[in-house]
Amino acid sequence: MLIKEYRIINNCTESEYQVAQLYAVAMASQQETGGGEGVEVLKNEPYEKENGEKGQYTYKVYHLASRMPSFVKAIAPTGSLDLYEEAWNAYPYCKTVLTNGWMKENFSLVYETLHVDQSRGELENALNLPADQLAKREVVMMDIANDKLDSPKDYIPEEDPTTYHSEKSGRGPLNTPDWKKTCEPVMTCYKVTFIEFKWFGLQSKVESFIARTVRNMLQKFHRQLFCWTDRWYGMTMDDIRKLEEQTKLDLDKARAMGEKKGEATD
Repeated sequence: MLIKEYRIINNCTESEYQVAQLYAVAMASQQETGGGEGVEVLKNEPYEKENGEKGQYTYKVYHLASRMPSFVKAIAPTGSLDLYEEAWNAYPYCKTVLTNGWMKENFSLVYETLHVDQSRGELENALNLPADQLAKREVVMMDIANDKLDSPKDYIPEEDPTTYHSEKSGRGPLNTPDWKKTCEPVMTCYKVTFIEFKWFGLQSKVESFIARTVRNMLQKFHRQLFCWTDRWYGMTMDDIRKLEEQTKLDLDKARAMGEKKGEATD
């Protein structure tokens, strides 16, 4: 198992990030869906646990077979590469679990995230990991403006934080090496990921591939989140729930009728 803690500093408040994240998830899902593949939302509803925790529960299926690396497709039966995602969003804490029906207990990708206002990535154990997990954890400090993307094809000029300026909020561009130390407002996503793929001879290779994919996904997502500030700035949670309802309908239609999007990654 790999344990990586991604620390992602954002030029917004913790409360703004809740809206921004959900907006960006809805938009990104539409970008990745079409031609029989993409995101299928099965449940999106409030929940309450016995311990009193309350939040929003979502259950999604990711149909992404064509975008899996060739060495995974070579060993997986046809139709076995769908990922199932359950998420419990008790903001500012969230937990997400991804599994696969074919791999069963031999594969899991778990995210635990804490969103902290007025933080610049300095908390050493924000999610209170036990000693055995801390010993395995690797901390990855991310810079959404200056870190290189995984591929030049991922670069979109309109989604470049070093050039984007928000008319509504006055934020940006994030074009200095020390913007993470000086930007206001500020918050940090502390996202611990637990990556496990039990397959003799492939475990290390696949876990490393997943870790690289997760990091690139987080980089692209948070670049979009910042550069879409003028789209989500001022939205309410009621606005977001209405957007999610419409997005579900749009995803179902695109998956059935649209063109396939995205590319395989090796």
